[in-house]
Amino acid sequence: MTGPGSAAVRAVADAVLYEGYLLYPYRASSRKNQSRWQFGVLGPRDAARSGLGEDSEISAQCLIDAGAGASIRLAVRFLHLQRREAQDPAGTPIGELTVGARSWITWDEAVEGEIALGPLPMTNVTLPLDVPGGAEVEEIGDAEGNPAGRLMRTRRGLTGELTLVTEADGAHMRLTVRIRNIGQPAADTRDAIARSFIVAHVIAELEGAQFISLLEPEPDAAAAVARCVQHRCFPVLAGAPGDRGTLLISPIILYDYPEIAEESRGALFDSTEIDEILTLRVMTMTDEEKAQARATDPRAAQIIDRCDAMTPESMRELHGALRDPHLGAPRLIPEVPDGIDWWDPLADNAVAPDSDAVSVNGIRISKGSRVRLHPSRRADAQDLFFAGQLARVTSVHEDVDGHAHVGVVIEDDPAADLHEWYGRYLYFAPDEIEPVASPEE
Repeated sequence: MTGPGSAAVRAVADAVLYEGYLLYPYRASSRKNQSRWQFGVLGPRDAARSGLGEDSEISAQCLIDAGAGASIRLAVRFLHLQRREAQDPAGTPIGELTVGARSWITWDEAVEGEIALGPLPMTNVTLPLDVPGGAEVEEIGDAEGNPAGRLMRTRRGLTGELTLVTEADGAHMRLTVRIRNIGQPAADTRDAIARSFIVAHVIAELEGAQFISLLEPEPDAAAAVARCVQHRCFPVLAGAPGDRGTLLISPIILYDYPEIAEESRGALFDSTEIDEILTLRVMTMTDEEKAQARATDPRAAQIIDRCDAMTPESMRELHGALRDPHLGAPRLIPEVPDGIDWWDPLADNAVAPDSDAVSVNGIRISKGSRVRLHPSRRADAQDLFFAGQLARVTSVHEDVDGHAHVGVVIEDDPAADLHEWYGRYLYFAPDEIEPVASPEE
């Protein structure tokens, strides 16, 4: 990809690619590492129905503001399972090969795959995604150069297709990107995963057009965004904040413009990883446990080596970074005085949820205000039940990240007075409520 945000996009996409690849303690003997590939697996035809593998398809729909002559580039990225088998010099499988201080075990590695497509015009098209299989032998010698064993690596071929569909939706264009594994049905579970596209995702880049955020669309696009349908993935804007030319279609739900924390020294592959904690855990491993991890996978060995080389200064950087959450954000009325931290008891004297207010569409909202509820796409299922209902504001709060929360009770709820007496409020963000001026509205 060539856009201004391509480096940032690929950093995030690489994190997606290896999310869950190998979990602490990074050893094949760990039960959690014996059931792998949990995100974005596209199995061969009928693998899901037969119980041998995963669904064969992911698809995403997004909206585009497209001009004449617009085009799109796509990078389909995935992991391809590679079986690494330890053998003796004669080629007999032995499970584990040890030469000097190094060991290798039989293990399912993965190699990165990427298929670049485009530039493509904004038309309907289906393109093949074919990846050949392969086999390589790595001879392992001892200190004197005599044959000590070998590693046999094999990959099965992958057969897939990408379909691009464009259609008008009012003033916008709806784009559907679908990736499907069309390989022959699998013989068993091992065959199914060997012929799967693993952690399949797409980086899409436009020329002469712009993507529309599905998380925070402009008002005139909101209805069309609501008609977009996703299957096992979700598209978000990516790259430099404000750039609308690049989209990341990910099997892991992200926010617009995701980024890697600058303090992170390298991937740990552990789902919802916390760098400092995992690094400290690696440091507690015995030499034998570290040797087992190194024998499992080269990427595990990199983690062990990086943690062993961690300096006190690097560890301090992992401890956390304080970033001002209020920069550029609207503040509640009144504000906490300058120089007073949120954890200081004096800050409590500056806020009063019963009388504080927040501005919504230029209208001051505080306790007693009537509002109509419009839960956003980030709301949970319970909040969605109250869409369109009238509510009475009971309090206005600001959390430590500078976000406003409006407490309400539902007017048509027979227990509204009881909920208010107990303080059992529902909470909505200011952009999820609409001021109501009179009982007739």
